[in-house]
Amino acid sequence: MKVLLCKILWPGKKENNIEIEFAPEDEEILKNTVAFISFSYYMSVAAAHDPENYTSGRGNVLGGIENPYLEKSEWGWAIDPVGLRLVLNDFYDRYQLPLFIVENGLGAKDVLVDGPDGPTVQDDYRIDYLQKHLVQVGQALQDGVELWGYTTWGPIDLVSASTAQLSKRYGFIYVDRNDDGSGSLARYKKKSFNWYKEVIATNGDSLYQD
Repeated sequence: MKVLLCKILWPGKKENNIEIEFAPEDEEILKNTVAFISFSYYMSVAAAHDPENYTSGRGNVLGGIENPYLEKSEWGWAIDPVGLRLVLNDFYDRYQLPLFIVENGLGAKDVLVDGPDGPTVQDDYRIDYLQKHLVQVGQALQDGVELWGYTTWGPIDLVSASTAQLSKRYGFIYVDRNDDGSGSLARYKKKSFNWYKEVIATNGDSLYQD
């Protein structure tokens, strides 16, 4: 354990005459450092042994090639709900620890329209994305995966970290703010707001209703 710890934390320690004090109780502490594993999931990435013969995915921020069998978001991210089930099973089989999905959602260019209760966004595409992913989460639970929780990204529109855009919207609440900083900052519920509220209220049962 001492040698392994040194290699991980201090590559080149011998060359620099670095000595690490490793107390007897440290090994026991290191056995109990992780209670669960959290991760974000937005898309899947395809790979090939000869990537030069394939098209690079426009939105693949993690690299890889384009998967021609999957739908893409407006930013070119592959939409792969089944991939979430596969990841959940793979992580749980590998680590045998509870899992927590901390980010999952669809970035899109929402358009504000007049609704019966005021301005809103008819974001059926976001509802479709989340519904399909949550159904796969349910499948993973039936597979035996221990999942502690799921949170979307995100409840309200904000600047997207990957592109520094506000026009790439994820929230259930629309914020009147543009990429150039203009806008009133007024907030409006999107169609997905009440849809997700119902998902929570029914503990997921509404996902399986037409």
